[in-house]
Amino acid sequence: MKKRVYEDGCATAHALDLVGERWALLVMRELLLGPKRFSDLRASLPGISANVLTQRLENLEAASIVRRRKLPPPAAASIYELTEWGQESEELFRVIGRWAARSPQHDPQAPLSVASVVMSMRTMFSPARAGRLSGSLGFHFGREEFRATLDKGKFTIERGEVDGADVVVAGNQNALAGALYGGVPLKALEKSGALTVKGDRALFERYLTFFPLPDKAPHVDAVG
Repeated sequence: MKKRVYEDGCATAHALDLVGERWALLVMRELLLGPKRFSDLRASLPGISANVLTQRLENLEAASIVRRRKLPPPAAASIYELTEWGQESEELFRVIGRWAARSPQHDPQAPLSVASVVMSMRTMFSPARAGRLSGSLGFHFGREEFRATLDKGKFTIERGEVDGADVVVAGNQNALAGALYGGVPLKALEKSGALTVKGDRALFERYLTFFPLPDKAPHVDAVG
């Protein structure tokens, strides 16, 4: 079936031509933190079918947003990654994420993928709240590891080994999101086994306060 386009010269309309189909942006989101195999993409997007994922990847490749690359032996597997231009879309995700978080209908406690939680921290970080604090944190979610660095108001979080971090947090990414955005007490998450914290606990407890959600937009009652 031929892909529908808006036939509108506005660049915003063209952006929707490129990534406006269902799942396209979420596929891109999952690749923002690095390459993934097809099976890994499906695992991080449990609602997508293999056929739809194949179609979205093909369309994103055709648009020069994603490229497919074969790993050298002994892996001999294909991975998908964002092109340099595709990687520039991270700023779009940050702007859209902050804007949509203000929706009265947005539920911050709905399930999130690992990429979603990490991107949310990049998006919601408040330099003013972090102040002059410096330190490093490791996050271990299943097979995925991330290293976060605080440096006097600057914040980065990337894929990286957790060894040597001032504090290491392991467990379920949705449990971390609950502590960050849902007001779930850290002690309750530890007691349930959803999260474990090793190292500088005080640093992590302060870290949890550095990601305020924006105020909700006013709710407007429908006229009918």
